[in-house]
Amino acid sequence: MRVVVAPQEFKGTLTAVEAAEAIAAGLRSAVPEVEIDLAPMADGGPGTALALIAAAGGKWRLSRAHDPLMRPIEAGWALLTDGMAVIECASASGLLRLRPGELNPRLASTFGTGELIAAALSAGCRDMIIGLGGSATNDGGAGMAQALGFGLRDAGGRDLPPGGAALARLSRIDGSKADLALGDCRVTAATDVRNPLCGPDGAAAVYGPQKGADALVVAELDAALRTFADIVKRDLRVDVLDLPGAGAAGGLGAGVAAFLGAEIRSGADVVGEASGLKARIESADAVITGEGRLDGQTAFGKAPAYVARLARDAGKPVVCLAGSLGPAHEDATPLFDAVEVLSGGATTPGPEESRRLLATAGVRALGRLGLRGAGR
Repeated sequence: MRVVVAPQEFKGTLTAVEAAEAIAAGLRSAVPEVEIDLAPMADGGPGTALALIAAAGGKWRLSRAHDPLMRPIEAGWALLTDGMAVIECASASGLLRLRPGELNPRLASTFGTGELIAAALSAGCRDMIIGLGGSATNDGGAGMAQALGFGLRDAGGRDLPPGGAALARLSRIDGSKADLALGDCRVTAATDVRNPLCGPDGAAAVYGPQKGADALVVAELDAALRTFADIVKRDLRVDVLDLPGAGAAGGLGAGVAAFLGAEIRSGADVVGEASGLKARIESADAVITGEGRLDGQTAFGKAPAYVARLARDAGKPVVCLAGSLGPAHEDATPLFDAVEVLSGGATTPGPEESRRLLATAGVRALGRLGLRGAGR
């Protein structure tokens, strides 16, 4: 029996790689003859780079950069064996870089993300995946652009300071000193959201509050992003205002489209294609996926839904292991042939408990499907 094990991260508990290894350990213990294909998944958020290293091979690189408040740090990115770079905006510009009291989307910058892109360019990478998830920023990718040599000027010709609020003063974009290597690049932006840049479903309104914005700051940042979109359309001839996914990562979706010519795509699709998941599932007998919380959002761009679609297309049974159940989980359960919940409550267990429960849940779920050797 061959099983593809393709969970995404159990957020705050286990990485996708750790979750996949825990499930595999349980299967090997219960069914020694099982052949396991580990394919940890991600959707563009934290863990995307490590998932692709695990699935496609590669190395973890560290580069000097700046955090969202422009403090010097070292941040990681992936260099895959085929020469592709995988950069998560969360690595340098993420919420994980700030303490709760430091959240300030008016000032937070994606400059560090731009520095990681520059590091990948210096390493010779011309094919990149940029994960748009977990950011602490709302600057439309302005900081990223400045790190790559673009000039963002106010009416007096001065460079804009870091942060989303400064975009209200944007008057001109100067690309004359931008890194020339960008013209040879193919960039794919990976995200699990389709939000536009502005408005009630935009970057500031939907994601600003979790980054520290109150109602007044949300309105300020939304207006600043509208100014940004207007100048981008005039100077770069790219219309990002209503582009699906432009609002991801505080508008970084708009920034990578405008400054890097990136294509914004489903993160799960990007990771799955880069790891050859379709072919791997087609040659398997069963598929196990999972996530920290199964809820109504699972069906909208999350990795388990993508894995389930590939499995159904290939005629393979698919199991979902969920740390817990959230609102409207009933809308997602029909995607799978079986669902096993690690916790009886609404809270995902801690790391060690999750490892133990995952080791048994996968075996139990396969047993429920009547697969040979499972569930003994």
